Amino acid sequence: MTTVPATVTNAAELADAIAAGADEIVVEGTITGSPSITLPPGTVLHGGELVFTAKGVRLTRDNTLRDITITTTPYEVAVYNDTSVPDASVLRLENVTTVGQVLILADQATMRVRVESRGLHVREADVRGRVEQPHGFGVDVLQGGVTLWNRQPDPSSSFTATLRDVSVGTEATPVRGSGVFVAGYGDREGHGAGGTFTADLIQTGTVVTDGGIAPGTPDKITGGVFVVSGATVDTVENAGTVTTHGQNDMVLDNWGYVKKWVATAQITSTGPSGIGFVNFGDIDTLEVQAPILTTGPGARGFNLYDGSLKEASFHSIKTTGDGSIGIQVSKPLGALTVHHDVETTGGQGMSLVKGVQVSLKAVAFSVKAGGRIDQVTIGGSLRTHGDDVVTLEVDDGGTVKEMTIGGAVEALGTGSTTTSIHGDAPAI
Repeated sequence: MTTVPATVTNAAELADAIAAGADEIVVEGTITGSPSITLPPGTVLHGGELVFTAKGVRLTRDNTLRDITITTTPYEVAVYNDTSVPDASVLRLENVTTVGQVLILADQATMRVRVESRGLHVREADVRGRVEQPHGFGVDVLQGGVTLWNRQPDPSSSFTATLRDVSVGTEATPVRGSGVFVAGYGDREGHGAGGTFTADLIQTGTVVTDGGIAPGTPDKITGGVFVVSGATVDTVENAGTVTTHGQNDMVLDNWGYVKKWVATAQITSTGPSGIGFVNFGDIDTLEVQAPILTTGPGARGFNLYDGSLKEASFHSIKTTGDGSIGIQVSKPLGALTVHHDVETTGGQGMSLVKGVQVSLKAVAFSVKAGGRIDQVTIGGSLRTHGDDVVTLEVDDGGTVKEMTIGGAVEALGTGSTTTSIHGDAPAI
């Protein structure tokens, strides 16, 4: 049986179509003045623009949003789901633009949900007021403009996703909070185990955030793209640039498990204590095929703080601020390749480390106690410009088995030195 789509042009017609249980609702033009709407199970909503002043569109089960703009105030949710529905089945977002957060949860009664998106763009959102924030490593994480989160303590719950071409924020309207945020229940430090989030693909376009965290805050962070604890992703692909502008705004951050993470466009941090890529979780392969550039004080290039990483490769890394380390490794790593230079220009300064502001020097390449790298290949040079810093350091308890550097190891600042080797490393 073929159903005739319900075409709506105002808030009253929209309410009538929903009350009648229409299978397909077509929005013509721009509709204002509607309260938040809840789509009946199976309903497809597409076309035009819906403008709200509070919450936007609530999904129930097997809903599709397609070719539509949903606008509300930036601190509200534009798209969310009804968590009284035990099985949301598949929620589809196709060519959807929002002002306001997209928030899909497995929570309360909802035990099963799948999200499939293609062409989702959150133009503007402010999630700083959200109370629920996952915790780990001494910090809380702000939710994202796009937030998919399994909050069920029951490990039998299921939240799966395939996300293609997700973009968040613009330079004119950076998202206030994290950008793309996916998470399961519990935290990386083992406090609770429950429902997981799994995705075969998370593919992002342009992501721009400014988390709005107050200067000097030690215990709150954001991420441009953040795979949080309890999340497992086959492939993360950053096909567009990812840029963060605020205090403690990581650009790419992992607390979960990612089989392959690939970034093909520039990774940029301009705020204090940002990090281009930071890992506390588990990653099989990391490929950053474009430059990592950080310019804020204490903003580092790459940190392997915890978890595991089998193989990592980078185009190049350059940091500018005081305390802004280029590469720091504190856990075992199989192979590390940088095709071009690792360069720092700063000296000593404050930076956030596991929930504490500490003083660091802008070392180009640092292997800390517990860090072990089987093979290091630097295609270009290791270079520092700041005063009283070391270009290459291996601390006592750190290990580098093999190292090849195609260019030079340079310390250009006053009182700086090229190497400080106290651990196990080959002669440079």
